[in-house]
Amino acid sequence: MESPVAAVPSFPSHPITLDDIRGAHKMLSGVARVTPMEGSRFLSSLIGAPVHFKCENLQRTGSFKVRGAYVRIAALSPEERAAGVVAASAGNHAQGVALAASLLGVRSTVFMPVGAPLPKIAATRDYGAEVRLHGHVVDESLRAAQAYAEETGAVFIHPFDHPDIIAGQGTVGLEILEQCPEVRTVVVGIGGGGLAAGVALAVKALRPDVRVVGVQAAGAAAYPPSLAAGRPVQLDAVATMADGIMVGRPGDVPFAIVRDAVDEVLTVSEDSLSRALLLCLERAKLVVEPAGASPVAALLSQPEVFAGHGPVVAVLSGGNVDPLLMQRILRHGMAAAGRYLSLRLRLTDRPGALAALLDVLSQNDANVIDIAHVRTDPRLGLTEAEVELQLETKGPEHCEAVSSALRQAGYVIL
Repeated sequence: MESPVAAVPSFPSHPITLDDIRGAHKMLSGVARVTPMEGSRFLSSLIGAPVHFKCENLQRTGSFKVRGAYVRIAALSPEERAAGVVAASAGNHAQGVALAASLLGVRSTVFMPVGAPLPKIAATRDYGAEVRLHGHVVDESLRAAQAYAEETGAVFIHPFDHPDIIAGQGTVGLEILEQCPEVRTVVVGIGGGGLAAGVALAVKALRPDVRVVGVQAAGAAAYPPSLAAGRPVQLDAVATMADGIMVGRPGDVPFAIVRDAVDEVLTVSEDSLSRALLLCLERAKLVVEPAGASPVAALLSQPEVFAGHGPVVAVLSGGNVDPLLMQRILRHGMAAAGRYLSLRLRLTDRPGALAALLDVLSQNDANVIDIAHVRTDPRLGLTEAEVELQLETKGPEHCEAVSSALRQAGYVIL
């Protein structure tokens, strides 16, 4: 691919060069899709500059992971291939390794947590891997996979901490520059750092003027303290719905690259992730998992950071989300966006009291999704009843209007 401007040398202190990423891109021809770029009018209006989505959620296996996995496995010697490969993952890396190994005729074994979503387990098996369920979290599966590698001689395929993996993920950066040569900012989610490191290397080597912004879930943000310390730091605990970036310690190889090539790392809340997923579904008609929606969450929650720095390309890194989790996330996202209102209030226990309450809601155009009418509870007085309401609303202003109307009607909101 020709650079839109004069190229500058790759970072010489790192084990991955621009030539490595270009070689990976050539290797992936006919294997990985050149995923489309889609515009977002809503986000463009919000930040005052064009915003585009790089849709890796539409990649084979539903995420960017097949890129790095294929490059890593393709580089193995014949003896290593004969020994097979092993990996550990709760979903995306598992599927990427399974497909890449099948395409290259290599036997693969993938360790997954016992609680991994059934669709991801089934997909990994369908792509050709032997799936072994072990442990309740990915770290336990990871230890089991490493032990298996030591016992059998199978090659362990790390999800992010290897130069070949990073080179493969860096091909996303090459495609961004080719599809949107005028880009000024690239936003990408960060877990262990493989994708962000690869994209940053590719983009900065060809366009050093382009700003690269990483995004982490606030509940699993290992990079800010690690960057402050100058070395990878292990978090004591991680908790986020964005399981694709729920990593407690940066990888050694990607950390050094992120430190040198990523301009800024932002964190986003769970509410922001929910709202971002909802926006992708409603406005862009794209199914995106929480990790993949993290760049959108940053644009939504911190638009001022990106104002004046467009065009912006947000990498939607994956779309593998369990339907049951999607249901919960959408409900959470609608609540965060003011589309749901949960209320608990007390009223006089007399005939017609509930009907009067519903009349107030009807007059204020609030749709009742669910209602619980409690009349027998030790907390209640003899003439009291308690009502719990789940309402469908039209946004934060409508939520406040409904609450205000109830108070004016004499109801006490608990």
